Amino acid sequence: MAGKTVLVLGGGAGGVVAANELRSKLGREQRIVLVDRQTQHLFYPSFLWVMMGWRKPEEVRKGLGLLIRKGIEYVNAEITRIDTVSGTVKTSAGDFCYDYLIVSLGAELAPGEVPGLVEAAHTVYNLEGTVRLRETLKGFSGGRVVVLVSSMPYKCPAAPYETALLLDFLFRSKGLRERVDLSVYTPEPLPMPTAGPVLGNAVKGMLEAKHIPFHPFHKVASVDPEKKELAFDKGEKVQFDLLVAVPPHRSPQVARESGLAGDTGFIPVERNTLKTKADRVYAIGDVAAIKLPGQFQPNSPLMLPKAGVFAHSQAQVVAHNIAAEIKGMASMKGFDGQGQCFLELGGGKAGYATGNFYGEPAPTIDLRQPGRLWHWGKILFEKYWLWRWF
Repeated sequence: MAGKTVLVLGGGAGGVVAANELRSKLGREQRIVLVDRQTQHLFYPSFLWVMMGWRKPEEVRKGLGLLIRKGIEYVNAEITRIDTVSGTVKTSAGDFCYDYLIVSLGAELAPGEVPGLVEAAHTVYNLEGTVRLRETLKGFSGGRVVVLVSSMPYKCPAAPYETALLLDFLFRSKGLRERVDLSVYTPEPLPMPTAGPVLGNAVKGMLEAKHIPFHPFHKVASVDPEKKELAFDKGEKVQFDLLVAVPPHRSPQVARESGLAGDTGFIPVERNTLKTKADRVYAIGDVAAIKLPGQFQPNSPLMLPKAGVFAHSQAQVVAHNIAAEIKGMASMKGFDGQGQCFLELGGGKAGYATGNFYGEPAPTIDLRQPGRLWHWGKILFEKYWLWRWF
């Protein structure tokens, strides 16, 4: 049997899991090549612990070069073109031909799409921004704090609400809470709307119990860094002393220009197999667009949230199916829409949501009672992840 080349684009959760799973299932005559412009894999679920000072930046990242010792070829390069007609990916390190391609390029942050956001806002959506926010919080003595969701979709739908709850805990632990006006503004109707109104109202209740007002249907139009003022699309203006924002997200340019992308710039895939419209090309994780059957928003189709847990599961499915096809086996798997999410509350407590996002007529999501068990569960998951895949 002639050797095949499986090319994996992106070293995030989906790409790393896919490459590992393929390597474990295929003999060494089959090449597994992972390409990423970054040299480090970042464990995003721990960024909020970096914000709180509970983790150092070096504790939440691993070198992608470590994959080489597992028999995975790692190429540190910029991906410049995906040509599905010729089966070639062009990079700054040369061209790579593939027999199978897995696109796991994630979603890019695009704060420049909101005027003034770059100059005015902190963020926990990249490691540099998280460290800068941590340092700012050390000297913060009170004022109006706004946690802002700038637009949809965005990855890790729980993150802005975890941010607000953890900031509340931080200010309380410093004896500052009475001097802080903390609130959340978002274009969403409820927190994590794809998970349904029961979960959304539960998270809203958690915020309100901590005296964190939740302001839905607020789409930011611009930010004035000098006045420290948010302007929303319906004319309302809100002052802030500290702004923590979820920046706009977009599909990477190379994905948008690949011929695989849909109207949103993200790549539509078959929801069980993650196949794109191109033969032997798959898209997983945040770069993929998957419509859901739910009817919480009948005038706007629901999409599978962008989260590492889905990238992980999708990577396992795609790796299994590619390996089965290469080995001539008939046993194929399908991604079933199951997902889980921790929701940090501070004080050593966390909530845990789990359920089926492919449920019909709507996703069925259950939020477990917050407690210390789930917080320790997240700690153990972090340790396991960084050990298992590297």
